[in-house]
Amino acid sequence: VQLQAYGGGTVQPGGSLRLSCSASGRTFSSYAMGWFRQAPGKEREIVASISYSSDTTYYSDSVKGRFTISRDNAKNTLYLQMNSLKPEDTAVYYCAARWGPVATMTYPYDYFGQGTQVTVSS
Repeated sequence: VQLQAYGGGTVQPGGSLRLSCSASGRTFSSYAMGWFRQAPGKEREIVASISYSSDTTYYSDSVKGRFTISRDNAKNTLYLQMNSLKPEDTAVYYCAARWGPVATMTYPYDYFGQGTQVTVSS
């Protein structure tokens, strides 16, 4: 599966952005999906994951309550709604796919897309 994230940009602290990730192929609904981010000088970290049927979602402590992951299998698209953004959310955001139904914050993902830059600054 090929993935492409988009929707990043520059926003003021407290603002919102919605990232999208389009997936190619007919098997998008067979993959659990995740959003990762990597800030300058830091390791890549997972911030959210969702099962293939959307019945389970997980979030890192740093974004819980502010970010919402969702997906539309009919449109082969994954979303990340980001609210109450903070300067520490500044990073390149990547979407990723893992074969199988189960959302995970710990097991490896199989495919990563090109990232989209999110900058939170006044």
